[in-house]
Amino acid sequence: MSLHHLLFPILILAFSTASSLAATAEDQTLNTHQAEFFNPKLPPRILSSSKKFEGSSDIVDLRYHMGPVLSSSPINIYLIWYGRWSVSQKLLIKDFINSISPSATPSFPPSPSVSDWWKTVSLYTDQTGANVSRTVVIAKEHSDTGYSHGSHLTRLSVQQVIATAVEAAPFPVDHRNGIYLILTSHDVTVEDFCRAVCGFHYFTFPSMVGHTLPYAWIGNSGKQCPEVCAYPFAVPGYMGGGGPGSLAPPNGDVGLDGMISVIAHELAELSTNPLVNAWYAGEDPTAPTEIGDLCEGLYGTGGGGGYIGQVMRDQKGKTYNMNGNKGRKFMVQWIWSPVLKACAGPNALD
Repeated sequence: MSLHHLLFPILILAFSTASSLAATAEDQTLNTHQAEFFNPKLPPRILSSSKKFEGSSDIVDLRYHMGPVLSSSPINIYLIWYGRWSVSQKLLIKDFINSISPSATPSFPPSPSVSDWWKTVSLYTDQTGANVSRTVVIAKEHSDTGYSHGSHLTRLSVQQVIATAVEAAPFPVDHRNGIYLILTSHDVTVEDFCRAVCGFHYFTFPSMVGHTLPYAWIGNSGKQCPEVCAYPFAVPGYMGGGGPGSLAPPNGDVGLDGMISVIAHELAELSTNPLVNAWYAGEDPTAPTEIGDLCEGLYGTGGGGGYIGQVMRDQKGKTYNMNGNKGRKFMVQWIWSPVLKACAGPNALD
């Protein structure tokens, strides 16, 4: 949803087996010498109250509401590290973001790649026919290690964090190309975090920041609620039995690896619905269902009914579904394709 990333991944009730039409047969080739395929069945989320039927194109009513998408290239990410972050944590997240753009280097990531995943996002257009940009860059970074607005943030004080960064002049006011991305460390609590959200996106209020700017917040749940916001790398105790339990995260950090999928979710929705008046389903723009919401909890072919879908497992037992820069591997949820009218991901097997 535009205002929040749901706590509980939505169970896909009909199998979604689509992949981006732009992917070639070569793109779909997986290196089976280094990984094995498996389709873990996780226990059903008995507390989920969702009544949406995301896997069915007959029911999903994703429509364009004439607002802008982020079509100007590149999409500039202004990254705010709020709280205490280690160098290795920052590098992992930046490697993911830098994996979104097509690589011109000879050592580009093999398919299925993060860049292949973003191809689906780039299928969305505005009323002029301009597509969401394929190029995403980290334009500037700002570290707020002094917790300028405290160790507990509200939805409004998240905007104040942005205002502080803009006023201090590490960041420009980038109306045309900018996304302001606030990431909070494991010791920062945020209004509704863990209870109702893992992340959210919206736009800043001129009364708070002086400008209307699209932004997203995502929290590190590693110490607060990994079983909620880092699923399926951690599972709640009540879900014991009926499945293989939690999966091994690709980079060995439950909080960060879970956080990366939420970052991907929010960036995809922010790019296709930056002012909450572009691509979404539902009649209420303050609580829309967006392209990430439609495929929540789905990571591969055959997902649904408690399955995350067919993913990969390396020789060390770590689970992933796409490759990134510098040999990184990531586990990122699928997103809704406007062309296929189904959930799509680069690791689709058909």
